[in-house]
Amino acid sequence: MDNGGVEIMREMKPGKIICVGLNYKSHAEETGGEAPAEPVLFSKFGDSIAWDGEEIFLPPWHRCYDYEAELVAVIGRTLWNGTLEEARAAIRGYTCGNDLSARDCQFRSAQWLTGKSMPGFAPIGPRIVSAEEFDPEQPHRIRCLVNGEVRQDDDVTNMLFSCAEIVRYCSSFFRLEPDDLIFTGTPAGVILGRPKGTRVWLKPGDVVQVEIQGIGTLTNRLV
Repeated sequence: MDNGGVEIMREMKPGKIICVGLNYKSHAEETGGEAPAEPVLFSKFGDSIAWDGEEIFLPPWHRCYDYEAELVAVIGRTLWNGTLEEARAAIRGYTCGNDLSARDCQFRSAQWLTGKSMPGFAPIGPRIVSAEEFDPEQPHRIRCLVNGEVRQDDDVTNMLFSCAEIVRYCSSFFRLEPDDLIFTGTPAGVILGRPKGTRVWLKPGDVVQVEIQGIGTLTNRLV
């Protein structure tokens, strides 16, 4: 399954990359927000995709680069305004993702797009694990490490909205198609959540890893 999952990923051309913000109560609180009543959605562009092991360029004309370890749902069949059970059945599998963010750009307006959609800012991998093999409603540890130091450490069961709930919600607005990706949110531990004056933003040379138990480790070096 490992090799097949890797090969499948390299062939993917997602038409939509949908992201969910503030989907862990701990993350909402650390960034000064409140747990939302409905999923908070934003998107990334197709060229935001990067693969496991690829280097990711940090534009020097921006700053405040941050990581966000996330479980990513991979859509396997068309879904348009589906039920919860149809949404669960539409998920082909899961992989690791990093919702890289330029915080100085993200908060220039009420829309987050400018800080989220730079080239390479949606790395995914190292493989897809099928929905039959990975149940996100069962405990699976999710961590982010920067240069080997653990920055985030939580469990995917602590999401406010489950993967099936997110897919159902998204399908009421967007017709989901095979290979579409949904980043399901990040737990506490991001740089933005630290007190001002103690934030050390990501920089060229840093190695960021996202680990999800049962899937593997996504590794990217920043340049």
